[in-house]
Amino acid sequence: MVRPRSFFDHLIPKRDELQEELEKPELWSDPEKASKLNKELTFIKGRLGEVEDVKKILDESDVLLEFSREEDSSIADLRDSINKANDLLESIELKNLMSGRFDQGNAFLSFSAGAGGVDAQDWTEMLIRMYTRWATEHGYHVKVTDRSVGDEAGIKSATLYIEGEYAFGFLKSEKGVHRLVRISPFDSNHRRHTSFSYVEVLPEIAPAEQITIDPKDLRIDVFNASGHGGQNVQKNATAVRITHLPTKTVVACQNERSQLMNKNMAMKVLQSRLQKLEDERQAAKEKDLRGPRVSIEWGNQIRSYVLQPYTIVKDNRTGVEIGNVTKVLEGDLDALIWGYLKWKAKAEAS
Repeated sequence: MVRPRSFFDHLIPKRDELQEELEKPELWSDPEKASKLNKELTFIKGRLGEVEDVKKILDESDVLLEFSREEDSSIADLRDSINKANDLLESIELKNLMSGRFDQGNAFLSFSAGAGGVDAQDWTEMLIRMYTRWATEHGYHVKVTDRSVGDEAGIKSATLYIEGEYAFGFLKSEKGVHRLVRISPFDSNHRRHTSFSYVEVLPEIAPAEQITIDPKDLRIDVFNASGHGGQNVQKNATAVRITHLPTKTVVACQNERSQLMNKNMAMKVLQSRLQKLEDERQAAKEKDLRGPRVSIEWGNQIRSYVLQPYTIVKDNRTGVEIGNVTKVLEGDLDALIWGYLKWKAKAEAS
């Protein structure tokens, strides 16, 4: 087995440089800079630590290999050790592929129901649950920052804040139109329906990288948060809607405990969306964060989830297919996400 010596060796000099810098007393007179450098050092140590873990497993495998030559009982342990090393190596390889500007940081997932009526709104709620389960299983913290419920069922639109290392790097694969084919639970004749939902994925922008927003360009409205059928309506106007007048960009947040907290979260989302617009203006050909907005209907889907007349999930970009749709809808997205990352890296290299 090839030893992972070269994966992150280039980070070793940077680690030493940061450690030396953080030991200087005068640095701590600038807490913001010190915090940024400390965060960068923690990240680098984490990557180097992963490689060391693989090396330790491989060293143990060498010992098990010697034992297996003398007793068959060690062969199973050797196989488990090699599989564990391979899993860690694949994880390291994927992280090594995520070298984009925002890949290491947090993400915002915004959902919009498209063609399909109440089925599309129900499908949007299913997608929100699917991504929430995936994120939770991978140790990410998930917060609903905004939600507009359907009149009959489901969700018209919503935004999730996914907090954790590489959240955007993994989830950027999910941007686009998602298509569902199933027997509609809302059709009394039990006919097959096709519905669509759009997932937008944006990175959280660090304060040091945020573009400047003139307060005069903002219109801030407050309103009461609402729930299904008028239930759980707040009496106090804590929800906040911010409109950036020059670009007509609108964001809202209603799930925090206070108006101030909702405003702060809404500003984070606004910063991310304005950064996306700025990046698209400066690098229209590259489209680093998101391609042009498309109609949320047939012909524009990146992925199809078919429950009738057969069961399959197929990613139209990578060709990855999974027969167990239920497992995917319960949050098992790794094969789809990893397939996209490898496909994208191959496409960029060619």
